[in-house]
Amino acid sequence: MSKIDVHDIIDNAGFTRFHWMVMALCALLLIFDGYDLFIYGVVLPAIMQEWGLTPLEAGALGSYALFGMMFGALAFGTLADRIGRKKGIAICFALFSTATIVNGFASNPTEFGICRFLAGLGCGGLMPNAVALMNEYAPKRLRSTLVAVMFSGYSLGGLLAAGVGIYMLPRFGWESMFFAAGVPLLLLPLIFWLLPESVGFLVRQGRHAQARAILRRVAPDAALADSGELLMSEGKGQGVAVFELFREGRALRTLCLWLAFFCCLLMVYALSSWLPKLMAGAGYSLGSSLSFLLALNFGGMAGAILGGWLGDRFNLSKVMVAFFVAAAVSISLLGFKSAPALLYLLIFIAGATTIGTQILLYAAAAQFYGLSIRSTGLGWASGIGRNGAIVGPLLGGALMGINLPLQLNFMAFAVPGAVAAVAMTLFALSSQRRRNAAPGAAVAAS
Repeated sequence: MSKIDVHDIIDNAGFTRFHWMVMALCALLLIFDGYDLFIYGVVLPAIMQEWGLTPLEAGALGSYALFGMMFGALAFGTLADRIGRKKGIAICFALFSTATIVNGFASNPTEFGICRFLAGLGCGGLMPNAVALMNEYAPKRLRSTLVAVMFSGYSLGGLLAAGVGIYMLPRFGWESMFFAAGVPLLLLPLIFWLLPESVGFLVRQGRHAQARAILRRVAPDAALADSGELLMSEGKGQGVAVFELFREGRALRTLCLWLAFFCCLLMVYALSSWLPKLMAGAGYSLGSSLSFLLALNFGGMAGAILGGWLGDRFNLSKVMVAFFVAAAVSISLLGFKSAPALLYLLIFIAGATTIGTQILLYAAAAQFYGLSIRSTGLGWASGIGRNGAIVGPLLGGALMGINLPLQLNFMAFAVPGAVAAVAMTLFALSSQRRRNAAPGAAVAAS
């Protein structure tokens, strides 16, 4: 019986209609995921006024969904390995959509917070599973590009939330923003029908006929005999103790990556939660303050694609240093009175260099850690970053609570960008030093 290497078939496949479909469906899922996460920043001014929330209380309320995301990523990642990626994604999608609809009926901050936590569970579980599915089916030469394009769906969700808010908030109230989540829930049967199951899961389950049918769609030109045995070498390392991330000269760079993840997600969620409220407090109308959220997410979408392109062509660490410096400068300047065109440009750059840089950080971590410790390295870096996401809304609430001038609020949001730039500079210098030392060590050994 002939043996068929599943990874080899997928890695060397051409770009087909099947890849278009998977990318479009995963991007669609992330659009709804992004809508659910950015919705809080859109409704924040309205619920603060209605319930008389202090800035610190509002910041804590904004962190509930992010706590849920942290737990959801752990719980649903494990569940999807057991029941299949497709069912895991469907459960997460149904959970966050339903919790968001119920959120519209909340009559007090406690009910609101519980719904946000449940929605966060679904959002946190959906994103890594969708990314993993796209990564599994993408041809090797296009993998980073397709994942970057798919990730732009997250920013599109933010755009959708701001756009819907501009129209619906003044007409129907903040509750309507959550009821609108019922529309994507109607698409669940279609998504469940079209979305393919993980081929790795099918092979592990012994469902070789279904796996072979999917592989024929992935690579129509490949000769797949019905009698051929499907084989999959494990593409990721087994879980290892965290101290392995600090061995063989990796300690400094691991800490630098963790710090950059923390700072980047802190900036993303501080801005997405508090930008409309800060701009409304600065004298802009509700519509104008929400349009700034549109510019932030347009920038995030552009930054994700541009960052992926630059990262493939130049030194990835140096690209991230430049992005973080641009983030710190652009966010600092937001607090000063500027012409409207310049203000929108600064917000666009801030979105590109914070939301867009998330993808570059994941790529850097995947390239840095070897195969045997990659899953552990990515898991810990992402977990540290989630803590930054939780701190972001809390930091914004604390700053608003002490009534700082607008300029100082934005300067405080910019500080993590400067810290992340220093961290990635140290990462790049350490990597360069290790590369320079490697040839000398090889000569000495010979």
